[in-house]
Amino acid sequence: MKMNTRRITEFFSNPKRLLTFLIFFNIAVLVISLLAFQPSIARAQEAAPAEAGFGLMAAAVAVAGSGIAAGIAVYGAATAGAAAIAERPGIATWVIILAGLGEGIAIYGLIISILIIGSI
Repeated sequence: MKMNTRRITEFFSNPKRLLTFLIFFNIAVLVISLLAFQPSIARAQEAAPAEAGFGLMAAAVAVAGSGIAAGIAVYGAATAGAAAIAERPGIATWVIILAGLGEGIAIYGLIISILIIGSI
């Protein structure tokens, strides 16, 4: 059976369609996960206090937010850095340093989440 890859490529080449697909796919995975693990979630809620859940949610938000911010920072450093290196190759070291600073944001978010989980 031969697949029609042209239709798939056209579908995912539109950013709005791709974003819509990813959102619905993530929601579907979340719903299926919640339905599959419903009994174990109910037992875990009886044993754990509500305050621990808020701490874990704060740690997750810290990691997710810092990861997204690091991605944006590295994207900016990579796109601008590629153009800068094309014009002046001697600036490559500075571009790598700036990209590393962008990755530092993710590490700081991870450290904050470890501190939050440690205080629970």
